[in-house]
Order: sequence, then C-alpha cells, then structure tokens
Amino acid sequence: MNVQVLDPMHDVTDSIWNVVNTFLPIDLMPSDGSLVPSQLGGPHMAAFAGIVALAVLGGALVARNRLGRRHSFAGDHESNREEFVTDRERVRQLIRENGGRMKQSQIVDSVDWSKAKVSRLLAELEEDGQVTKLRLGRENLVCLPGHEPTASKSPEQPNE
Repeated sequence: MNVQVLDPMHDVTDSIWNVVNTFLPIDLMPSDGSLVPSQLGGPHMAAFAGIVALAVLGGALVARNRLGRRHSFAGDHESNREEFVTDRERVRQLIRENGGRMKQSQIVDSVDWSKAKVSRLLAELEEDGQVTKLRLGRENLVCLPGHEPTASKSPEQPNE
C-alpha cells in the first residue's frame, strides 16, 4: 500500500520554480549540482530584468515620497498655515501689513481676484464691522477699526 503525503510547501516551491524558469531558464546539472543558465540574454531575460528594474525603481520612489512627507510636515508648518487662510483673513492681513489702511484699487492689484470679488468681499467685511470703507473722490479707502483718519470720525467718537 502506497501512501502519498501531500506537502503544500512542495507545491508552492514548484510553482515558484516554474515562474522563475519561465523568465530565466536554468538547467540543473546532475553531475555537480550547479545551476547553469541554458541561454544567456534573449527575450525572457530582458523581460525579467525589466520587471526587476521596475520593482527597484518603484520601491525607491515610495521611500523618497515617504521621507519627503516627513520632512515637509516638520519644516513647512508655517507654509501649511498660510495655505488655509480664508479670503477675508487674507484681505485683513494685507491691510494690516500696509499700516491698517489701503486703497481698494491697491487691494485689487495685490491679489489675483477680480474687482467685483474684492468689492463684494469688502462689503461683507464692512457689514460685519471688520473694516471701514471711506469714499475719497473716485476711490475707496479701506481701513481696519482704529486706523481710520481722524477727520473721518464724527465728533461723538473718541479719538483712539
């Protein structure tokens, strides 16, 4: 009675050997047990070398991207904060950097927005009390609270 023992590892090893032998045919020399390539070069060898090169290149790119992400989180914290500034905050910051007052046309020139968008944004900020718009001839002077010219305040307002 013959009992056949099933070895799952033997099946896996045979499968791997078949895949390797497809790309890189190897003859096992029974005399000394050494491995000798049955053909050097050829389309199978080129395909195998290409797959190995792509795998190495892919691994290098993944490693570079992961290292790059770690460094960018550590070093660019301030630049990340600037990316998430709202339009309203950007306008207020721009006016603040210019002494608390700016002509509306200067704001338009400083940002990449249309005149209509800047006008709409300033109207919203004025409605919320975050800026004051003063008409100077054909231009508007936009001021942060407390930075209005003294001549523009009513006599009831105390000078700050």
